[in-house]
Amino acid sequence: MLPALPSPCRLRWLPALRHGLAALALTLALLLPLGLAGCGLQPQPPRSVLLQALALQIQLTQAQVAQALDLEAVGLPEVSRVRVELQQPIQIGGAPGLKLAGRFDWRLAGDPIRVDSGFELFLQQGERGQSWRLARPIGSSDGSSQDWITDPLPLPGSRGARGLG
Repeated sequence: MLPALPSPCRLRWLPALRHGLAALALTLALLLPLGLAGCGLQPQPPRSVLLQALALQIQLTQAQVAQALDLEAVGLPEVSRVRVELQQPIQIGGAPGLKLAGRFDWRLAGDPIRVDSGFELFLQQGERGQSWRLARPIGSSDGSSQDWITDPLPLPGSRGARGLG
């Protein structure tokens, strides 16, 4: 025996449910762009900036190690496949900046082996929004605030990363 079809009096709640779902969908549609607009207020560094910043960070580390071991630093690193997993606003020397973390592939000049590594970068956008700086924390001079060293990245359209000299 088949179950009986519901009578119209049992489905009186259906239009109210449809109305409620439509109201919920409309509310979400109106609020979602507001939530995403808050995310868009952070400056988004272009991929080229991330590649340059990672290459510069490797160069600076390589130079420090070479100097400590009394060796000569070799060539420019090759950076590729940057995957940003975290981006959050921070203060760098009292000005707005970004903390970025993720993974990337890289290799040293003349080395056939490509390495997949994690990274943590601190970037600060120039006042006019046309340039970026790599920021590196260096401790605290007064014990209460972080001190930073910043290094400029090449401007868009300029020729590659500058070597250390």
